[in-house]
Amino acid sequence: MEHLWDTLSGKRALSLRTSSFYFSLFILSFFLFLSACANIGSPDGGPYDETPPRVVSSTPGNQATNSDKRKIAILFNEYVKIENASDKVVVSPPQTETPNIRAEGKSVRIDLFDTLQANTTYTIDFSDAIVDNNEGNPMGNYTFSFSTGPDIDTMEVSGYVLNAEDLEPVKGILVGLYAVNEDGIVPDSLFRTHHFDRVSRTNGSGHFVIKGVARDRRYRAFALQDMDGNFTFSQKSEVIAFDTMLFTSSCGPDIRLDTIWRDSTHYDSIQPVHYTHFYPDDIVLRSFLEEGQDRHLLKVQRDLPESFTLFFTAPSDSLPRIEGINFEGDGGFIVEPSAKGDTVTYWIPDTTLAYADTLALVLTYLDTDTLHQLVWKADTQYIVPKTSRAKQLQELEKKNEEWEKEQKKKAKQNKNYVPEPNPNLVTYLTMDCKPSGAIDPNQYPIITFSEPVTTPDSSAIHFKVKVDSLFEDAPFRFVPIAGNPRQFQLFAEWELEQQYTLEIDSGCVQGAMRHTNKAIKQEFRTRKADDYGELFVRIMGNDSNVIVQLLNTSDKPVRTEPVKANGYAEFYYLKPGDYYMRCFIDRNGDGVWTTGDYDSGTRPEEVFYFKEAMPVKAKREIKQDWNIRSVPAMKQKPAKITKQKPDKAKDIRKRNKEREAAMERESRKRGSSGR
Repeated sequence: MEHLWDTLSGKRALSLRTSSFYFSLFILSFFLFLSACANIGSPDGGPYDETPPRVVSSTPGNQATNSDKRKIAILFNEYVKIENASDKVVVSPPQTETPNIRAEGKSVRIDLFDTLQANTTYTIDFSDAIVDNNEGNPMGNYTFSFSTGPDIDTMEVSGYVLNAEDLEPVKGILVGLYAVNEDGIVPDSLFRTHHFDRVSRTNGSGHFVIKGVARDRRYRAFALQDMDGNFTFSQKSEVIAFDTMLFTSSCGPDIRLDTIWRDSTHYDSIQPVHYTHFYPDDIVLRSFLEEGQDRHLLKVQRDLPESFTLFFTAPSDSLPRIEGINFEGDGGFIVEPSAKGDTVTYWIPDTTLAYADTLALVLTYLDTDTLHQLVWKADTQYIVPKTSRAKQLQELEKKNEEWEKEQKKKAKQNKNYVPEPNPNLVTYLTMDCKPSGAIDPNQYPIITFSEPVTTPDSSAIHFKVKVDSLFEDAPFRFVPIAGNPRQFQLFAEWELEQQYTLEIDSGCVQGAMRHTNKAIKQEFRTRKADDYGELFVRIMGNDSNVIVQLLNTSDKPVRTEPVKANGYAEFYYLKPGDYYMRCFIDRNGDGVWTTGDYDSGTRPEEVFYFKEAMPVKAKREIKQDWNIRSVPAMKQKPAKITKQKPDKAKDIRKRNKEREAAMERESRKRGSSGR
C-alpha cells in the first residue's frame, strides 16, 4: 500500500506541475496578445529619440587653460559613436603620432601622444562625426579646445580650396597656417621642413574652417594633400596650394537672417540673429600638382608579336634608347610616342625578329632617383608576346577550316555557287577617319591607319567636291602628323552645303608590317549655315593673353579660341545647344594651361568660369560681355558641371512625423474596414 501511495502521489505531483506549466503558458500568451493589441497602428513600437547628444562634462574642461593633460574624456548624456573619425576629426596643431580617438559608451576619449607645446591652444575639431548610438542623431559641428598656457586663442579663419585647373572643390585636403615671424615674413622652407601651426581639412564643398587662431596675428595659408603623413611638402606627388597673401585674424559683431519654417513649404517669419563674424572668411587657395612628377617604368606590354609598348608614370621629352641582345643595334624599330611621352610604342618591321619567342634588349630611359632627380637608367628586358606567332597560326588555321566548311555548305546548297576569296589569307591595312560624315567647315579630319605607314604618293589620293551631279577635283593637303607614324590630317577649303569624297587607290599605302590598303572611299558633307549659331565673347578688364574655352556638359573643352586684339573670342559654326565657358590667363603664351611650381614661387595660371550656361541657337548671333573677376572664384563654376558635390548635411531624422503619418493611415484603414 505504501508503495502504491507513493506512485499515486508522484503521478499527482506530475499532473500539478503539468497544469502549472500550461497555466503559465496561457498567462504569457494573454499578455503578449494584450501587448500586440496595444501596438496596433504603431509600426515602430513608440516614439523615436530625436534629441541630439549633449555634452555633460569633460576632463579637462572645454577651453581650459594651463592644462597639461594628454588624456581627454568628454562625457555625454547618452551613448554615442564617432563616424569617419580618420576623415573628419582634426587635431591642431597637427600631431606627429596619430592620436587615439574613440567612443566608449557615453564618452569620447582622446589620447595625445606628442609632447604638448608650451603656451599653445589645442583644438580637436570633430565636425559632424559625433552621433547618438541608436538613431544616429548628429550633435552638429563640435570642437573641443584647451590651452597649455594662461590664455586661449579663439579666433577662426575660413575659405575654400579649389582645383587650379578647373575650379573643382577639393575635398579632404589639409589646410594649414604658418604664423609670420618678427621680420614680417614666412620662410618658404617652412612648408618643406615644419608642420603647420594650425590645421584643418576641407569638406565636400572645398570649404575649411581653422580654429584656435590667435587674435591680431598675421598668417599665411597653404594646402597640402599629405601623402606620407608628415604635414610637410616632401614629394612632388603631393597636391599643394600656396598664396603669398598675408592676413590678420580678427572678428566683429554681425547679423544674419534665419527663416522660421511653419512646414516644408511655408515659412512663419524671418528672424535676425546676432553672432560673432570671424575674418578673413574668403581665403581661396588654388591647388595643383607640379610638373616633373617622379618617373618610373610602370610596365612593358606586348599583346602581339609585331609591337610592344612602354608605360611610364610621368612624361618625358627624351625617348628611351634600345640596344639589342639577341638582335643587332636598335632593331630598326618604328617609334610611336604618345603626345606627352608617357607611353611609347615600338613597331617591329623585321618579321624574323617579331616572330621570335623572346625579344631580349637593354632599355635605357630617364628615371627618377632617390634624390628625385632624373637620371638615365639601364634595364635588361626579356619581352614575350601574350599571343605568340604559333598561336596566331593556330587561330588562322582554325579560321581557314571554318571558312572551308562554310564554302562547302554553300556549294552544296547551290551548284552554281562561286567560291569567295579567303579573307584570312590576306591582311589589309585598316583606316579610321574622325570626324567623318557631317562635318563643320572649321574641322580637319584625322586619318589613322592600323600600323605605321609611309606617306602615299599624292597621285594616288583623290579629293573631290560634288558640283551639280558630278564630282570634281578640289584642292586639299594630306599631311603626316609629326611624331605619329600612323596618322595624317586632311586639310581642305570646306564650303557650306557641299558633298565631298576622299579616295585612296588600292595598294598605294605601304604598312611597316608589309600590309597594304584596299581601295578607300570616305564621304563628307557640310551642313547648312542655318544649322549653326555664333558666339562672340568680350573679355572685360585689363588682362592680356586670355584664352576662352567652350565646354560641354561634362566640363570638357569642345572649342578653344584666343581673345583677339579687339577683346573678343570668336566662335563660329556652333551647333545649337547649351555651352559652358572657361578661360585662363596664358601667362607664358604657350596656348595651354600651365601648372605652378613652389620652389620658383610660380602659381598656376588663373582659371575663370562663366557662372551660367550659354544657350546657342541656330541662326542666332550672341554677344556676351564677361568680367572674369566680378564673381568670387568659389562661386563661379556652375553646379551642373561641378563633379564634387557638397557633403549631405546630417539632419535629425523626422521619424516621429513618419510614425504619426503611418498611425494615421492605419487608423483610417481600420475605420474604413469597420464600416
